[in-house]
Amino acid sequence: MKELLNTIYKRKSVRKYDKNQQLSVEQMNSLKLYISQLQPLVPDISYHLEIVKREDTSAKFGEYCLLFYSEEKPFYLLNAGYILEQIDLYLESQYIGVCWYGMAHPKNKTVNGLKHVIMLAFGPSYPLVFRQNTSEFNRKEINTIWSGDFDEEIKEIVRLAPSACNTQSWHFTSSSDRVTIYRDPKIRSIIPKSKLTYFNSIDLGIVMCFFDIALINKGYSYQRTLIDQKTDDNLVKIATYQIKK
Repeated sequence: MKELLNTIYKRKSVRKYDKNQQLSVEQMNSLKLYISQLQPLVPDISYHLEIVKREDTSAKFGEYCLLFYSEEKPFYLLNAGYILEQIDLYLESQYIGVCWYGMAHPKNKTVNGLKHVIMLAFGPSYPLVFRQNTSEFNRKEINTIWSGDFDEEIKEIVRLAPSACNTQSWHFTSSSDRVTIYRDPKIRSIIPKSKLTYFNSIDLGIVMCFFDIALINKGYSYQRTLIDQKTDDNLVKIATYQIKK
């Protein structure tokens, strides 16, 4: 994942694609090779990735859709976000447009007993579609999503993570060599309340992917523990990190 850092600073969800172009065989083969080398968040959760033409789903844009199927074990939504964000960043590193597509559905809702979770739409994008600098991101201020002292560059990388409808439902706390990540269930959004926890749980997997990429690139080692419990202030504790350098 280390090689994905630079793409974080230019990443942008792409919803307009160049219909006059198609992805090449070489591009598709490179994507499949990258998929074979993905690092899951939870290794013992079975999942399946499938690439289909956009017309085989209810998605409205993109040349292809990458479908994510998973068994429904604890932390499977975090795992989905963590894995797919690696692909999101990889595609953008190849100047291929990509977008998380939460409200679209494939023809097959299950594959080999695994449930469809979410998909990415992707395809040829127009030139200069990606961000040129971090001022183009619409994100919360760092003191809103992070409490405590820590590496300021890592804080900034975490701040840039994408989320469903830009809800940014995470909160980090840090002290000494320990970082704790929470999900805020009180976030307001246009996402229906019945679906908010679902999508925000995927988002927490995305932000952990950003966090891990940042830690690796800054030379930190860490031990991660996943948790799912509410705290006294109604935040949901998602993970703790013991960090060393």
